Amino acid sequence: MNCATNTFEPAGLQPKRIERARPISGLLKTLLLWHQRARQRRRLLALPPHMLKDIGISKADAVHEASKPFWK
Repeated sequence: MNCATNTFEPAGLQPKRIERARPISGLLKTLLLWHQRARQRRRLLALPPHMLKDIGISKADAVHEASKPFWK
């Protein structure tokens, strides 16, 4: 039911609205993932050597991981 005109909308219109939202939702998820990767890699690079040793990563491994582009 369309509240503005108090008429019923055909059922076929509603799925199109949902389909338009999916690409935007997917894009948002991708952007959030990229942001999260970049943030985690910066934090990994900032860890002191003793903390890297605790998690079993060398400084070279941390530098290698941090040098990756955010989309990979």
